[in-house]
Amino acid sequence: MGVKKQKIVKRSEKLSFMDTTGDGASFARMTKFTSLKGSKNPKEYSRQYVDMDVESSDVVGYAPAIEYSFDRHTDTPIHEKIAEITDDELLGTDTYVDIVTVDKFAVDSKGNAPARKRTYSVVADSEGDGTDALIYSGNFKAVSEITEGYATTADEWQTITFTAGSMPV
Repeated sequence: MGVKKQKIVKRSEKLSFMDTTGDGASFARMTKFTSLKGSKNPKEYSRQYVDMDVESSDVVGYAPAIEYSFDRHTDTPIHEKIAEITDDELLGTDTYVDIVTVDKFAVDSKGNAPARKRTYSVVADSEGDGTDALIYSGNFKAVSEITEGYATTADEWQTITFTAGSMPV
């Protein structure tokens, strides 16, 4: 029995897709982003017991966020949606977007890839930074639990269909 050959996972193999139509069925690839950096922001419960010299900590929750930045392009529905939220200073549920993150590096032989879907609030921070391109930045902050499932594509990962539940065997 041989040793499995390990391979580094490239950043370009973890893809993000957004539902821009609100139908929940089709998700478009989030392109032209210069940053999509996730932070778990764990919430801790820490205490020190009288019989210990060290403090104990437990993770009791998370406040996930994805820091984003993109060069604004025309004819890009995702950029248009985020720009509308930013430029029109939308509030509340008008800032919600569904994002699916796909582990393209783990596609099975049937073309299914593990995926996670979550609703985020677009928390716009700035627009206009830079002199060469119009840059938008901010954070997507979680407003729902993760829905685990899998993604399939018919167009080389430009759009996906998300299905909740375990990947078919």
